[in-house]
Amino acid sequence: MSRTAVSAEAQRRRTFAVISHPDAGKSTITEALALHAHVIGEAGAVHGKGGRKAVVSDWMSMEQQRGISITSAVLQFSYRDIVINLLDTPGHADFSEDTYRVLTAVDCAVMLLDAAKGLEPQTLKLFEVCRVRQIPVITFINKWDRPGMAALELLDEIESRIGIRPTPLTWPVGEAGNFHGVIDTTLDEPAMVHFERSPGGSRAASEEVIAADTARKRFGDEYEQAAEELELLEASGSVHDQKLFNDAVTSPVLFGAAVSNFGVRQLLDVLVDYAPAPQARPDEAGEPRAIDAPFSGFVFKIQANMNPAHRDQVAFLRVCSGRFERGMIATHATTKRPFTTKYAQSMFGASRDTIDEAYPGDVIGLVNAMNLSMGDTLYVDSPVKFAGLPAYAPEHFAQLRINDTSKAKRFRRGIAQLDAEGVVQVLYSQQRGEGLPVLAAVGPMQFEVATTRLQAEFNVPVEIDHLGYSLARRTDAAGAEALRTAPGVEIFRRARDEEILAAFPNRWRLQTVSGDHPNVLLEPLLADTTSVPPRTA
Repeated sequence: MSRTAVSAEAQRRRTFAVISHPDAGKSTITEALALHAHVIGEAGAVHGKGGRKAVVSDWMSMEQQRGISITSAVLQFSYRDIVINLLDTPGHADFSEDTYRVLTAVDCAVMLLDAAKGLEPQTLKLFEVCRVRQIPVITFINKWDRPGMAALELLDEIESRIGIRPTPLTWPVGEAGNFHGVIDTTLDEPAMVHFERSPGGSRAASEEVIAADTARKRFGDEYEQAAEELELLEASGSVHDQKLFNDAVTSPVLFGAAVSNFGVRQLLDVLVDYAPAPQARPDEAGEPRAIDAPFSGFVFKIQANMNPAHRDQVAFLRVCSGRFERGMIATHATTKRPFTTKYAQSMFGASRDTIDEAYPGDVIGLVNAMNLSMGDTLYVDSPVKFAGLPAYAPEHFAQLRINDTSKAKRFRRGIAQLDAEGVVQVLYSQQRGEGLPVLAAVGPMQFEVATTRLQAEFNVPVEIDHLGYSLARRTDAAGAEALRTAPGVEIFRRARDEEILAAFPNRWRLQTVSGDHPNVLLEPLLADTTSVPPRTA
């Protein structure tokens, strides 16, 4: 295939993540987007109410039982001749490390805000990650069919607290809780789109496009107020500018209600018309890898046992350049060894289909790719290596223990699998020995996922003992030796990368130890969003 044809295919891709604070409706909007693209016939409910199925992106049993997303999922489908790669991410802060890894693989993000709650702590962190990585963000203000904040108040909060300028593309007619529709500025002639909910909300809402004069007669003061607010925003400069959006300076804003399927089609059209197509990706030295260069891609996620019947492992790979062909022999950038891509699949939640080709922007699954790890690069012909994925600073530590030593082999295999997937960080120390690994996590729910999966997938029940550490610092062999007998400090080896970490109970102890050992290396790990490396393409 010619380089021009590869570039043309890349222009047909839109790869984005849906991110939000917990309970903002992220999985619901993911399902609604798939519904409006006509790739599913009926939207599911997370809790399966009324006999309806669970959302397709929440495939893990623990996700379906709790109604929260625990791991990221990929849904690939087509809409208006555009190939959509939608990455649904965990909303809960305890799984933010998974979300941050996903954000390395996308060209855009859709941020959901709850109309009643506005900006919440996790929302602020995710906005900051996107800003630092220069990822364009489309904001969808959800749940407008319920009582909430005023629309202008929400936009003011976004600009004042985040520093990104909101530019509405749709504007609600009717206050939160009394939602009639939106004024859609993306139409050839701005008009109102009136929504009618389908029975049960499981199918796409019906839409009626109403001219401004007719809307004034039908909705009176509510339409007038919406039109005046929109004019005020336009006069103040809050209008869409594609370059400023691409530079992550502004954020297009839409209003809707995902559970009722209101405003979802408008969001899907905006993603197709405004979200950036894949661009040249910088390698670890900062040099851009052209879209039409020979094939390259990087692994941003490992997931095992998506299909318990097959007990397989899938490496999620973002195609960065060139044409991927199933069966091609690529080179593993780290080991320089050949890697055969015999089993390649496209993914739609837990459903997977064999694919023969893929292009820049596509996310594919390489099945049983046991030699691949998160952050690995594959390439053909022209060598390249993309920057690896960072490991985030853990704040919670717990020791695992099995009582049945006959299952020790399965226990070790399960721990290695969870570590490879990034479910938790696995640490070992000399004083505990290899039989008592310590799990380190950003949030405590990661421990619950780890123990649940050890039981369900490896038939290894474990006991967990929480430890009194709350932060860690990177050190070296000399530092490990100097601190080995320091009170309140424990030295660990991280299994994933052999890094040496020193764990402390609190910042006061860290400060004391630093003062007592001024020459010892105690380097912060990637602890917050301000340290996330930028997307410099």
